Formats: sequence, C-alpha cells, structure tokens
Amino acid sequence: MPKTIRLNAFDMNCIAHQSPGLWTHPRDRADSYNTLEYWTDLARTLERGKFDALFLADVLGIYDVYQGSPRTALEQAVQVPVNDPLMVIPAMAVVTQHLGFGVTCALSYELPYPFARRMSTLDHLTKGRVGWNIVTGYLNSAALAMGMTEQHDHDTRYEIAEEYMQAVYKLWEGSWEDGAVLRDRAGRRFADAGKIHRIKHAGKYFQMEAIHLCEPSPQRTPVLYQAGASTRGRQFAAEHAECVFINGPTRRVIAPIVADIRRRAALLGRNPAEIQIFTMMTIIPGRTRAEAEEKLAEYRAHVSEEGALALMSGWTGVDFSELALDEIVRFEQKKAMTSALEAFTIADPDREWTVREIAKHAAIGGRGPVVVGSAREVADEMQAWVEETDIDGFNLAYALTPETFEDIVDLVVPELQERGVYKRDYATGTLREKLYGPGRARLPSEHPAARFRL
Repeated sequence: MPKTIRLNAFDMNCIAHQSPGLWTHPRDRADSYNTLEYWTDLARTLERGKFDALFLADVLGIYDVYQGSPRTALEQAVQVPVNDPLMVIPAMAVVTQHLGFGVTCALSYELPYPFARRMSTLDHLTKGRVGWNIVTGYLNSAALAMGMTEQHDHDTRYEIAEEYMQAVYKLWEGSWEDGAVLRDRAGRRFADAGKIHRIKHAGKYFQMEAIHLCEPSPQRTPVLYQAGASTRGRQFAAEHAECVFINGPTRRVIAPIVADIRRRAALLGRNPAEIQIFTMMTIIPGRTRAEAEEKLAEYRAHVSEEGALALMSGWTGVDFSELALDEIVRFEQKKAMTSALEAFTIADPDREWTVREIAKHAAIGGRGPVVVGSAREVADEMQAWVEETDIDGFNLAYALTPETFEDIVDLVVPELQERGVYKRDYATGTLREKLYGPGRARLPSEHPAARFRL
C-alpha cells in the first residue's frame, strides 16, 4: 500500500527565500512578508490544502561569502532583510485550527533557559502545534554578529548541540511533574511546589541552575525537526529528530541519505519508520503541461542567477565568484553547510556540476528539484520520489508566493487525494498526535528526552 504523502510549505520571514529575483514578478507578494496579512492569508490557504505544517526557515547573519561582500545579497534581497520567524506564528494560529508550525532556531546563539521558555510559550499559544527545527548555523557573519571571532567548526557545533538538547530536555520534561499544576481556586494554590524541581546542568558549554518558567505545555517538548544531512547531522537526527529535512537535486542523492538515517535510528533503538523524512521540492503545476511550462518560462525571465550563487556560496562556504562559470565544482571541507556542497559534488559520482549549471538550478527552488507539469504529471513524480527514496513527504518551496501554494492546493492536492495518497481531513490533537496518532502528544519513552522525566 502506498505511503500517505505529507506536505509542509517552506517559507521564510523575508523577501527572497529559495528563488532569488522572483520577488520582482508582478504577481509575487513576497515583499509583503512584513505584514500580518501575508502570513494569516498564507496560513488559511495551507490549511485549506490540508498541509501538515508551515516550515519556517531562518538565518542569523548575511550572505557575504560571494565576492567577499554582502552587496549581492543586500541589493537583491537574498534572505535579507529577514524578520524573526517566531513572531508571526501566534497570528497564524489564531486563524487556523490544525496547521502545524515548524520554526527554525539556531541553538548556537541563544542560551537554553530563555529559549525553552519561548518554545513552551508558542506551544501553549498554538495549543500544541509547534515544532522546532534544530540547526547549528552555517554563516560566519552570524558568529561575528554574536561576538565570536569565527564560528565553530562543523563537528564542534554538533557537540554543542548535543549538550544543548540535554539542557532543554531537562527544562521541558523534568522541571514540572505531571500533576504539579493544581489551579485550585478554593484552596488558593496554583501549583504544588513539591512537584516542581530546580534543574541543574553543568557541562562543557552550558551551566544552568533553574526552574523552568512555564507550566507544562500540551506537547512539553515541541515536535523536533532537524535539517542537516552531513554524516554528523544524520547521527544527530537519528538520535533526536522526529522529522528530518534533507535536501538534494536528485533521487540518487536523496535515497542513500534516507537509508542511512533510518539505519542509524534503528541502531539506537528507535523505530526508523517513525522518523518522518522530508525533502525539498519546488512544484510548478498547470492545468496542462503546456500551461505549466509557460509559467516556468515566465518565472525564469525574473530569476537572479547571481543571487542564486550568493545563496550557494553562503550555504557551502565556497565563493563561486572565484570559479569560472564552466568550471566543475569539487568538494572541499568548509565550516558552512557540509551537506550542501556534498549534494553537488560527491553524493552522485555519475554527475558533475559546473558553476553555470548550479546557478541555473538554484535560481528556482534552491538546491531541490523543480517539477513542472500537469497535476497528474506532478503527482506521478511525487509518488516516484516517495517510492524510490523512502521519504515521507516534501517541504515545498515556492517560485511565486502565494501563487505557487495556491496552485498546489487547487491542482495537485485534489489529484493526490483522488489517488488515496493524501489525507482528506486532519486528525485531531497536537501536531505530534497528527503525525503519530491519538495519545501521542508527548515524546515516546524510547526518545532520549524521556530519561529526564520524573
């Protein structure tokens, strides 16, 4: 029986997310990102299409690797300006009942204690519909902005992340016992102080002695997303993540990453089938293939391939302006996003990418594939990806917003529903329960967070 396909919308609180230059298209509304109406309208559209979640990317810092300067990013709005993604979630929660919200927050630049409160607050305000995309950062400009001389190397960032997770698990799972909240008006006792505990953490990177400031939220620990497909990132995902976001241009790149994550999870005693794995894709659908191809040609007239190279330079740590356009890109170890460079170099030994090809590919949809065609053709391709790579669904980026998402909801979703591979209605409960079933609001006992429960 085929898998039920899960869909997240992939967006960012900025103007040019994954398709630089397309904000100049007359039908694009990305430049209204700084209004609540943009986000509430988008949330309503996604809930109408029964999307599992809106996956919000974020980045601290400026893309200044390309030409050793932020000029291209600033002039072409390449993920800058970028606003705080957490601030828009409560507004979207008010106008929806089921849509989940996966929000990216880099743990490298915020202490666990205030961060744990912010996520618990969002979990309360959304009635348990929030998830955290755990990232460690990849831009050196972010490290400099936060007072460091340079960012930590790749594996050290994950070492810090492991300790960070212990600290937030202690706060979310171990500070307030079940039954600690009484709300006893007659007895004038809000909580049983004997069931609330001061957490102590003394590690290499973090020191903390604190009572979690929030009463237990519906999920306690938010749904844990993770976006990092390097070897070290896969190990981290296998241990901690419930949903994993990976990225690559072809099925041949994606399939072994999926298999490796599931293998590592099984070795750790987790059920590998329960890890929901999403890959990025950009869909340009039409009522006919000709209509879809016409849209693609129209979109390509507005893209910025230089903006795409600014993005790729930031993601990989390679200044693509120093390479000739027809030069083949080779792998080299950098302090940026290791998996981003691997996807275009060593992940597929039968495919070599020139700088020119990468610029054209990344100009619409970033590092993921672009699927163009009728609703039937798009659905065929999505099912082929699921069957051949063992992913569970897609983080769908946009070419134009909200046009791309509206086209998916109006054209592709009905086709997937007709095939029986997409839900016709939401399950009840929290985001975790929608993903895993009723009674699963909290992390399961085999998850490492569970050992901090009292």
